[in-house]
Amino acid sequence: MTKEVVQLDQVIIRFAGDSGDGMQLTGDQFTSRTAEFGNDLSTLPDFPAEIRAPAGTLPGVSAFQLHFADHEIMTPGDSPNVLVAMNPAALKANIKDLPRGADLILNTDEFTSRNLAKVGYDTNPLDDGSLDSFRVHPIALTSLTVEALKDFDLGKKEAERAKNMFALGMLSWLYHRPTEATIEFLGNKFGRTPEILAANIAAFEAGWSYGETTEEFSVQYEIRPARMKPGRYRNISGNVALSYGLIAASERAGIPLYLGSYPITPASEILHELSKHKNFGVMTFQAEDEIAGIGAALGASYGGMIGVTTTSGPGVALKSETIGLAVALELPLVIVDVQRGGPSTGLPTKTEQADLLQAMFGRNGEAPVPIVAPCSPADCFNAAIEAVRIATTYRTPVFLLSDGYLANGSEPWQIPSIESLPDLTVQFASEPNHTNDDGSMDFWPFIRDPETLARPWAVPGTPGLEHRIGGIEKADGSGNISYDAANHDKMVRLRQAKIDGIDVPDVVVDDPSGDARVLLLGWGSTFGPIGAAVRRVRSEGLPVAEAHLRHLNPFPKNLGEVLKGYDKVVIPEMNLGQLALLIRGKYLVDAIPYNQVRGLPFKAEELAGVIKDVIASV
Repeated sequence: MTKEVVQLDQVIIRFAGDSGDGMQLTGDQFTSRTAEFGNDLSTLPDFPAEIRAPAGTLPGVSAFQLHFADHEIMTPGDSPNVLVAMNPAALKANIKDLPRGADLILNTDEFTSRNLAKVGYDTNPLDDGSLDSFRVHPIALTSLTVEALKDFDLGKKEAERAKNMFALGMLSWLYHRPTEATIEFLGNKFGRTPEILAANIAAFEAGWSYGETTEEFSVQYEIRPARMKPGRYRNISGNVALSYGLIAASERAGIPLYLGSYPITPASEILHELSKHKNFGVMTFQAEDEIAGIGAALGASYGGMIGVTTTSGPGVALKSETIGLAVALELPLVIVDVQRGGPSTGLPTKTEQADLLQAMFGRNGEAPVPIVAPCSPADCFNAAIEAVRIATTYRTPVFLLSDGYLANGSEPWQIPSIESLPDLTVQFASEPNHTNDDGSMDFWPFIRDPETLARPWAVPGTPGLEHRIGGIEKADGSGNISYDAANHDKMVRLRQAKIDGIDVPDVVVDDPSGDARVLLLGWGSTFGPIGAAVRRVRSEGLPVAEAHLRHLNPFPKNLGEVLKGYDKVVIPEMNLGQLALLIRGKYLVDAIPYNQVRGLPFKAEELAGVIKDVIASV
């Protein structure tokens, strides 16, 4: 059957089902094929915190949203054009996000009286007219899958598990996605169980054939590849990009990478990824708790390695004393905080930006720590390199603030050339640096570089460079234990001056019209939604400027001047106004906070409305 091919410029698809329905795998594979095809894309995985919630219930719904286009995009999209719902719970949890006219692909086999009752449906939405504003495609996905696998030696439940592959094949046909790599993926995943492999391939191919032959879909859609800068690309998630950035930094510094980590959502994948790369000299240690993880990482830094520890907000609380020790020892250490909803256990699988003040001030005493924040999944690579640069150059612990949205989301990443990466070569201390009164030479561990104020990094065991470390205050220069009041005041001020003097690039303002009176200021993962909202507002002829902060401590030196150049400064954050508080306190600018803590990223449409309201008030 030959069907019409309709050209689209973009599509937003959401796969949703029970946490055992394989929605994340389905979304990942559809995303990989989309990246292979050449579209620009952005994803938003959304899964429950429960390891296995009761089947068919609202707490057990897992979803994966993909926005792909023939042009540059910045977010996973506000509202899906297509929802694939594998059961009533998936429909009920996601229907509120669909615009009128959206396509609904529903697995009718699961719309039983029992499953409807589980989620509070009094009547079947397939029959009661409640879905009349959508284009509904009722398809018996489970039955069709079982029928396609009837010749395999599989039980009914085993056959039903392949329904996500049937759905993937059907959507792959509908949106003209490549198929060869999906079959190759299945071969790698199920190669040791030939019967399961054959069944999944058969289900995938049956879904493709169904799309091609059914009268349910009268057209096939095509989204052409996006125009992108020349280069080699791959699809990458934030956690993987961050891992690669740490490895690249280690290679450019010429010293080994050591990760001391305790598994915690959503940071665990960094531990998993780095453990695969022993060929680059990476050492990983899965500790028994958060304190042991950072203690081992700091010990590795003392021993001349790049020490890294990964965690989320609850783990930062446990690591705080050792972070303070790293400040006092003035040793390089990278603390990766992949932020999630809190407080306490909070929303472990949802995103938030609420750890900024914890990173700034969450230690006893005056313990300043630089803070770097990536703005997109691919940018996690660059942010990791920058964090290592600061840590090794200035001999300080550094916070790298990612979040769940960046960590789990993915986008195309242009693989950089090695030559384009900064030279991070480290000069370790190799000889005594202080002349005693009698003319003999000695090593003083707290003599400072005049430009960076960094102290020398001496690897233990280097002859003649024996020195004392510990958490008790040290005398300036000699490093001897000191309780002198004036010395403590001096050391506190020196450590603060070292952080204040870190060389960070100026903040860049995007203000094409040059006459904007309102500035949108963001940090971290708000970059995409702010950028998409600004595009919408400008398309309506309204001038607005935007700027984004990678460095949150210290701030760029030109930030105060930039802020004072606008009548209104709006700061959207996924917290209750933490950056706004810092900006107000430091620059005395009456910043307007716009905040949400829903465990989800901002919607561009929502931010566009806020921007227009502020512009109208100027």
